[in-house]
Amino acid sequence: MVDRPRMTTSAGAPVSDNQNSETAGPRGPVLMQDYQLLEKLAHQNRERIPERVVHAKGWGAFGTLTITNDISKYTRAKLFQGLGKKTDLLIRFSTVAGEMGAADAERDVRGFAIKFYTEEGNWDLVGNNTPVFFVRDPLKFPDFIHTQKRHPKTNLRSKTAMWDFWSQSPESLHQVTTLFSDRGLPVAPMYMNGYGSHTYSFWNDDGERFWVKFHFKTQQGHKHYTNAEAEKIIGESRESYQEELFGTIDRGEFPRWTMQVQIMPETDADKHWYNPFDLTKVWPHADYPVIEVGVVELNRNADNYFAEIEQAAFSPSNKVPGIGYSPDKMLQARVFSYADAHRYRLGTHYEALPVNAPKVAVHHYHKDGAMRFFANNPNPDAYYEPNSFGGPVEDKSVKEPPLKISGDADRYNHRDGNDDYRQPRDLYNLFDAGQKARLYSNLAAAMDGVPDEIIDRQLAHFDLIAKEYGDGIRAARAALKTGKPADAISDGESAAAE
Repeated sequence: MVDRPRMTTSAGAPVSDNQNSETAGPRGPVLMQDYQLLEKLAHQNRERIPERVVHAKGWGAFGTLTITNDISKYTRAKLFQGLGKKTDLLIRFSTVAGEMGAADAERDVRGFAIKFYTEEGNWDLVGNNTPVFFVRDPLKFPDFIHTQKRHPKTNLRSKTAMWDFWSQSPESLHQVTTLFSDRGLPVAPMYMNGYGSHTYSFWNDDGERFWVKFHFKTQQGHKHYTNAEAEKIIGESRESYQEELFGTIDRGEFPRWTMQVQIMPETDADKHWYNPFDLTKVWPHADYPVIEVGVVELNRNADNYFAEIEQAAFSPSNKVPGIGYSPDKMLQARVFSYADAHRYRLGTHYEALPVNAPKVAVHHYHKDGAMRFFANNPNPDAYYEPNSFGGPVEDKSVKEPPLKISGDADRYNHRDGNDDYRQPRDLYNLFDAGQKARLYSNLAAAMDGVPDEIIDRQLAHFDLIAKEYGDGIRAARAALKTGKPADAISDGESAAAE
């Protein structure tokens, strides 16, 4: 017979009976002194923490980054130093808009967040499966997220709110075109790319800075669902991504991505028609070719999903020497907002939780607060800085070179002088006829029931990308109303339907 451990309360006291409440007589009532009952009920009430405001539904696993190419001339970050060097990591994939109970196979942007457990501390790269985003100014981020959540009166998702916002925010066109293309519905996490999306920077031992974009190209190939296929999958399972990711790794079929970077010299930032720090823009590969860095492999499932995936906290505020920021406005706002979200959701000391804790020693002067569950500094006199009692001190050798900035402080109109149609046009022109037809159909379905004036405003933006684009959506909308195939709709029928 297996030697089983003795059950205890959370304070370690042995439990004599875990089947029966303590009552006054066999029929009750229960006694207030039954601390075991109260402890179990109180803990059950607190078994769930607030879900993430965005990226609530997620799937994750552990793995490694293995370096296959030398990029040390661009960065002093130690995880990139040495061919064959391995760094442990955690990736959490997610949908953006859906709540915890949402179906996995819904059309949405996917989060692609990576925590690298480096020898210099944790580096978090918080990205998506798309290289761009819907907005470029963080002042609009909460407004955008409101349109993806539930209407305050109906408590339903609102297509009207979504298209009302997008139709008045032309900077969203690049991301909208991506979202409603085939790549807006990957079959599972391993069949999509990941991107750092933001512009970051590298800096080397000589104090040189380079702008950098991060890419993770799937080695499994791209696989996507159509809307109809996804509806069928959701009818069979709302957990299709979790099943696929967990099952694949459990069978020893480890998914891999090729990590790449685009590097831009610091002085090139003002040389292009686009702003390289604009989250709604990409850098053309013809100007800045991708450079291979290494291979990311996921090879271990979490032993406890809640402890290791749900409590995982990623933030761009976690960086290491050799990696820095850029004037990317959205990135700079996220440096604050992500860490602040974790302090609210998980607690003041969220980074001391095992899944978030770095694999190097931590020395700082943060004190106390809720859930201070780890030991204080062994030197109790060194609780402030500077001090004369041997407390931790700064290391001047990891000082980052200055980030060049210029300009007067003001609220500049981020839409002035920005061409928000050129890159969506380039993307649209890459699609073949079948991809365009599915794009039109996906957009038409997503607009169903939205007031005409909002749709007309949005279609005017698509027309500015390409008249064929707007007309294709018009024909697809008419097909929805008439039941005819889109390619059988005449211009007159399409106009009448509009």
